[in-house]
Amino acid sequence: MNDSAPSRKAQVMTLLAAFLGWLFDGFEMGLFPLIGQPALTDLLGPDSPPTDAAKWFGAIIAVFLVGAASGGVLFGWLGDKIGRVRAMSFSIFTYAIFTGLCGFATEAWHVAVLRFIASLGMGGEWSLGVALVNEVWPGKSRALTAGLIGAAANVGYLLVAVLSMVLVSFITTTKGMLLGVGFSEAMTAKLLSNSAWRLLMISGALPALLIFFILMFVPESKKWEAEHARGATSHWAKVDLFGVLIGSLAALAIIWAWSPAGVGALAATVITLAGLAAALAGYIYPVRKYLVRAEAAGSLKAGHGKAIVRLMLIGAGLAAVALLGTWGSTQWAPRWVVQLEPDAAKHAKEWTLFWLSVGAIVGTMAAALAAGRFGRRITYTVLCIGSIGGALLLYQCNKGYDDFFLFSAFVAGAMTASFYGFFPLYLPELFPTAVRATGQGFTFNFGRIVAAIGVLQTANLMKIFDNSFPKAASVMAAIYVVGIFLVWIGPETKGQPLPE
Repeated sequence: MNDSAPSRKAQVMTLLAAFLGWLFDGFEMGLFPLIGQPALTDLLGPDSPPTDAAKWFGAIIAVFLVGAASGGVLFGWLGDKIGRVRAMSFSIFTYAIFTGLCGFATEAWHVAVLRFIASLGMGGEWSLGVALVNEVWPGKSRALTAGLIGAAANVGYLLVAVLSMVLVSFITTTKGMLLGVGFSEAMTAKLLSNSAWRLLMISGALPALLIFFILMFVPESKKWEAEHARGATSHWAKVDLFGVLIGSLAALAIIWAWSPAGVGALAATVITLAGLAAALAGYIYPVRKYLVRAEAAGSLKAGHGKAIVRLMLIGAGLAAVALLGTWGSTQWAPRWVVQLEPDAAKHAKEWTLFWLSVGAIVGTMAAALAAGRFGRRITYTVLCIGSIGGALLLYQCNKGYDDFFLFSAFVAGAMTASFYGFFPLYLPELFPTAVRATGQGFTFNFGRIVAAIGVLQTANLMKIFDNSFPKAASVMAAIYVVGIFLVWIGPETKGQPLPE
């Protein structure tokens, strides 16, 4: 076994690759909310009812979340089988190329399918990048690196907000550039029509260039190489991925049940409970089968597999709390500000997203450092309490768009997004090297399915509260109460090395 420590250059390159990969993830996740409406207007036609665009918008967001959940397990499985670096390259290629292909869509369902495939790579990149960085960097630096990775996606969201504010200038400048390099007037007009959504989607393929940097400069994890050398990675089997397929179909059935084209509330509830059970069993199936084979071959201590599955379920619950709170509450704030005050200052939506993102960057860094200093469980508890306070401050203490509203957005962003600095530190500490990428990929991304359901429930709650979004979002924030108690079931890992 090679226990030599990676060089400082290798550590820096690894962190840079993970940071850039997750930054582009965040940018592309935020890109569709920016250009989704003009894209659907273009694809559905100007005479289509507004409700059609709204239905497609919600459907595309929902299938994106399900795809990211599936990708977290799929690419995590691949990373544990063939190595972190190669699998991360495949994941970035997937989300970059299929995001770019959205720019050539001619039907709304084309975007839904392409975004689903792209989201497979987005979900996988997180689990692989986090596993690789934690295995390359020493324990005393893991809190800082976790904060940087958590902040990366929010830097991407920040770039989306800035792009939205300079979009008109961007289109004008780009038109001259395209005509200057030989594009025809007709092609240029098509690329730049409807807020240039096609060109922006095509530009989403640029992160594929990051693959060359990764393959040339980023070293493989020595911890994974040691597991591979002793044969521990040979217990993964392709046939087990049918479980991921079943889990994805079950999750999509839940989304359909709550969609406008679905069934009544009672039937949807039954489908949701059955679908969650099927999705849970399907996503966890590859890990369970691996653990059985590893125990039979002596690569894993007898009975240790049950403990790993238990940790996966606890981690999934913690991630579900955070993701549901974010997607069901604070992610709606930019849309809410337009309803709150239709005559608000120019770019009110963009400035709201800007300060949410700035707060998120600060919160992710602070949460990771706090968890490293004070412990994982007490930090998560404080984050849950702070998130409830941040959501209530934003939605119950603002009646209009002003400086206090933007301050509230900053606080809410800092608290509710802080978990994304906490998870890159805590989740890798729950699993041994042989199942780390798959285990944390499942735990973090399974929460996206719960979040997808929560997005639809926010709309249902608004009906209960006479279309009052602040009341609905405030009720949704109560999910953090579950996290306050759930985290104490999990282990405290402060000061402990990564499990082998």
